[in-house]
Amino acid sequence: MFKNVNQVIFSTCLVMLTACSSSNIESTPVSRITMVTSGDLSSVASTYAWHASMFSVHTANKIDEQNLKIHLRGAVDKVMAEKGYQVVNYNDSPQMTIGFGMALASEMSDAEILAKAGLVPGLATQGVDSEHEKGSVLIALFNPLVEQPFWRVLAQGFTEPNNDMTQREARFDSLARIMLSSVPKAG
Repeated sequence: MFKNVNQVIFSTCLVMLTACSSSNIESTPVSRITMVTSGDLSSVASTYAWHASMFSVHTANKIDEQNLKIHLRGAVDKVMAEKGYQVVNYNDSPQMTIGFGMALASEMSDAEILAKAGLVPGLATQGVDSEHEKGSVLIALFNPLVEQPFWRVLAQGFTEPNNDMTQREARFDSLARIMLSSVPKAG
């Protein structure tokens, strides 16, 4: 009987470890990215639309928020297209939807992110100068008929507010590629 209890504990721990993973992608103080994922990618489907309501951005500069939405959507669309997924209009019955959220630490704390997203990588700010601010990006995949995502990834890194538009787009492309790296090719 003791052996069965150990097997149950081991199996439970194994399931818990595979349900949520965290990794440091880069380790230099300013370019450091920490990421955590949760969910099951077996529900991924070949067509998607953008989620009808999950696309929030929380920054101090409200004027810039629309550009940030456009850049992130474009970066995700590029990665998904490279993997063979097709974006369709929400009214065309997509097989899945994609939502996202972005926030700066000055606008949303890790505790607030955890409460809303159920995940937080907990990127440390030690050793980073005051010119950079911690930013968080969430990408979530949904079955269009279910409110809760079946898979999500949350990354935290540091913003570089003085980047021009080309540098921002390249950074979004790189971030989307890293965040969606575990999404399989469309089959």
